[in-house]
Amino acid sequence: MALISADGNIQMMFDAGIRFVFIKGSDAQEAADIETMKWLIGDRNAAQAAGIYTGIYHYAYLPNSTDVDYVIRDAKAQAQKVIWRLASLGGYSERDLPLALDLENNCVKKNRSGDCIKTMGRTLLTTWAETWLKTIEEKTGRKPMLYSYGNFLESSMIRSDLLRQYPLWLAQYGVNPADPIAQPGQKSIGCYVHSWSTANCSSQWQIWQYSSCGIASKYGVPSARVDLNVFRGTPESFLSLILGKWQPEVADLMPVNEPTSMNLISVAATDTNDPVEVNVEVFRSIGTPVVTGTVIFRPTDPTIKIKKQTAVRAATGRWELTIDGLPAGVTSGTLNYVDVSKTHADNQLQLSISLMVGPVLPSPTPTPKPTATKAPVDSCAKQIKN
Repeated sequence: MALISADGNIQMMFDAGIRFVFIKGSDAQEAADIETMKWLIGDRNAAQAAGIYTGIYHYAYLPNSTDVDYVIRDAKAQAQKVIWRLASLGGYSERDLPLALDLENNCVKKNRSGDCIKTMGRTLLTTWAETWLKTIEEKTGRKPMLYSYGNFLESSMIRSDLLRQYPLWLAQYGVNPADPIAQPGQKSIGCYVHSWSTANCSSQWQIWQYSSCGIASKYGVPSARVDLNVFRGTPESFLSLILGKWQPEVADLMPVNEPTSMNLISVAATDTNDPVEVNVEVFRSIGTPVVTGTVIFRPTDPTIKIKKQTAVRAATGRWELTIDGLPAGVTSGTLNYVDVSKTHADNQLQLSISLMVGPVLPSPTPTPKPTATKAPVDSCAKQIKN
């Protein structure tokens, strides 16, 4: 999906026949969003200068909540982040495709091993997507797109007349778009049934991502492989996607050091054998969640060294902070909200954490590692390599 990089040969991409690209424009996770910002402006400007149309997409993470109002609030906050990002680029230009929502993961909570232990229900997920898309359309005047794949649309969302009004950017690999009878949306037996399904077992897709295994060097991209897409329709229908401009006003620009407030939801602390778990949320001055930043605990005593702490996004503006390695007794310090982008002002709360000494646990017996090795899996084995 992110087809280019600032150090790639973008003119080579145009010469190879590429006429549009989608570039990652924002991410709901802070670390990934900061990395995204390193490339966005340069990639977009260089591509448009080479005559290539560009779109930007937002990679979504869903909130860990079953409250419909909370889910709607999170969708609006993530939409606000993308609107601010587009505003920072000057709004839509004559070579900008509509914004796109990358929605392909319904996990809302993982364990410490990184395995998903909770997912969002289909109805709530659909409500979240509808809210994000409507918010973007109302602000920018253009219908955004939704990027996903057939199995996710069928198994994780409900069919919705509202969703069907938005263009679908569909990913399905292993089917050749050069085949005149080929269609994405079909299973080996039957077809995927979702909001964009048609009676002939196809889908009402606007853009089809048919491979993630394009030969990157062929397009001047400095990586091993690249995603490839085709547009469905005539040149006139493609150009209709760029109709309507949105030029941001001063009020639409991302704020600078906007005042914030913090709310400590809960602290779970038992003994030194278990991590401390802190739940906190941070709000903008207008009462909606902050859309950037993270949280960290800082002991007042500089000699206290924390073994590890990890802030996991539970929703926009809400984090679950896990702290390992605090000593027994009371550790005083501050719970800090930090925003390196300076969109929202840093903030802090006084926090004291009390831990008992945990019982001495027996050392675990190492599990012998298997000696057999598996052959590497070629994820491109059944894909088109253009």
